[in-house]
Amino acid sequence: MKGLYLYCIREKTEGVIAFSAKGIDGKGKVFTLPYRELEAVVSKVSLEEFGSSKIQKKAQEDPIWIKEKALAHEEVIEKSMSNNKILGLIPMRFGIIFKNKARLEETLDKDYSRIKEVLEKIGGKEEWGVKVYLKDRKKFEQMVKQKNKTIKEKEKEIAALDEGMAFFMEEELKEIISREAKKNLANIAEVFFKSLKKYAVESVENKILGKELTGRQELMILNAAYLVAKEKISDFKKEADNLNQGMQTKGFYLESTGPWPAYNFTKLEIK
Repeated sequence: MKGLYLYCIREKTEGVIAFSAKGIDGKGKVFTLPYRELEAVVSKVSLEEFGSSKIQKKAQEDPIWIKEKALAHEEVIEKSMSNNKILGLIPMRFGIIFKNKARLEETLDKDYSRIKEVLEKIGGKEEWGVKVYLKDRKKFEQMVKQKNKTIKEKEKEIAALDEGMAFFMEEELKEIISREAKKNLANIAEVFFKSLKKYAVESVENKILGKELTGRQELMILNAAYLVAKEKISDFKKEADNLNQGMQTKGFYLESTGPWPAYNFTKLEIK
């Protein structure tokens, strides 16, 4: 039995190019279902393979399968936007499936006003992501040590102690340095975030990602997203470049990417 897997909802656009992408199952084609002034981007999937209980079971037992399907889900959403230069698009969370077209249309009708409100909110704007990394933590901690009075006094105190006592004090000093470095990094991240926030209509700080997710050795200190009006994009990108150049010598690297589907500014629960 086949159902409809929903990737995103977007404004209906004249002259839309047909999809060439394959569906999340790697077999079915992606297509659109128009509804009033909207269109849903969907593909047919087997309910035996993609039913909610099946997906929940896969999430617990087969993370590789989930990762592959999540990437396929995101790829279709990005093509839904970029193929037609459509920015008025609401990406759906992974795993939303309807038993048939009638059930999907019923949901679109029920949530039509909310969907239109969200599309109006993001109209004429782009989502940009900004991540800031610390390239050399040891070098940064050294800089913190040189500027912090408490640490300098503690180092003098340790230098006057015998070896046994100094050992315990050094452990205490390491904790102080780590705490001060963490505080400084938080302050620097806040400066980066606020410097770009003034160019955005909305902005959000997301969870810091670990190295296993970023695939990078550097420590991430900021993971932010900005909803920027088209006329401000050039200024936003210029400020991001300026910030990056200004902080490179201090051991930081700023990465800005976009435009993305407005994942962070279109929270809409569709059932």
